[in-house]
Amino acid sequence: MLFPSVSQWLSTAAVLVSTAAAYSAASTAQTDQLAAQGLVNLYNYESAHYTRGQSCQISNGYVRQEWTNLTSTQKTAFTDAILCLMSKPSISPPSEVPGARSRYDDFVATHINQTLTIHGTANFLFWHRYFVYTFEQALRNECGYNGYVPYWNWGKSALDPINSPYFDGSAESMSGNGVYEAHNATEALPTGLNPIPPGKGGGCVKTGPFKSISVNLGPVAPTLAEPEVVPGPNMGLGYNPRCMKRDISPWVSSQWNTDADTYNLIANNGSNIYWFQTIMQGLFDQGFYGVHTGGHFTFGGDPGGDIFSSPGDPMFWLHHAQIDRVWWIWQNQNIAARLNQVSATITINNTPPSRNGTLQDKVDLGVNAPPVAMSNLVSTIGGPFCYIYI
Repeated sequence: MLFPSVSQWLSTAAVLVSTAAAYSAASTAQTDQLAAQGLVNLYNYESAHYTRGQSCQISNGYVRQEWTNLTSTQKTAFTDAILCLMSKPSISPPSEVPGARSRYDDFVATHINQTLTIHGTANFLFWHRYFVYTFEQALRNECGYNGYVPYWNWGKSALDPINSPYFDGSAESMSGNGVYEAHNATEALPTGLNPIPPGKGGGCVKTGPFKSISVNLGPVAPTLAEPEVVPGPNMGLGYNPRCMKRDISPWVSSQWNTDADTYNLIANNGSNIYWFQTIMQGLFDQGFYGVHTGGHFTFGGDPGGDIFSSPGDPMFWLHHAQIDRVWWIWQNQNIAARLNQVSATITINNTPPSRNGTLQDKVDLGVNAPPVAMSNLVSTIGGPFCYIYI
């Protein structure tokens, strides 16, 4: 028959309606409006401070986009580039990182080595801005990737992350939830407050582009409550091949990663970067995750739930691109006052007590990139950078 019957049309329509109803992105209008105003402010600031011969301008900068705004081709190009980096040999000295087997592992090892001096510290935002950029450059220069690292606008998926385009397990996702594996609550915070109820995952990820990857390094401080998830050898730097596990948690994302959470972080912490970055990372003595910890434990698991080896889960990069975007939005609300702000010390939550960080401190990414002073990392259109967020 040339044309489908009415019953066939109705059946097809029912499937489409059912599929469409399975996931509905929440609005991120509040933070998107701040981002748009910030971009206008950045343009005006650039116009007032333009220097002849300045190589980077907004007009020639590249654009980092939200994951759901990429085409299917762009999404698979990004995940293919990550898989490419996972296939290339490590350049880390075996005496220092005996477990590294790939260029991807080199980035995980750098994060493991420096975790206690890049979180709850003055350099937190600066270090991760340079880290994401350096990873982006490795994808482009070593794997022929023509795009840029996308960001994950948390608020879109905060109410239903499992069925979202980030985690639905399709070929155009960042892979799905882990298979169900019985486990206890996840003690995500060092204070033991607000443990995460067991979710529908916990086991190996078996869908999407990263279903077959081997996680080689870590964990150092695992939080996934399963008997086999134990600290890896050599303080996480030894060879510990295993599958990637996730336990995606709407319980976390709906409390700490909604658009309102992000908007309030930016709008209510404008006077000082100390409180902006502190609330962003979480107030653990109050059981408050913040958007940073909340984002990590939205997918959690292993290695995602280990603060040290968390870059082993590729969703790390979209999460930290969003962290960088939120800082960028915050800076752009009052560029003259906020661009060069730095606060806090050089050890995690000042433990042990240490000196204050300064813009003269350097960010050193080991084998991945040359050291750069934090003063060169304050702007996404200055120093080594030339990008904006749309």
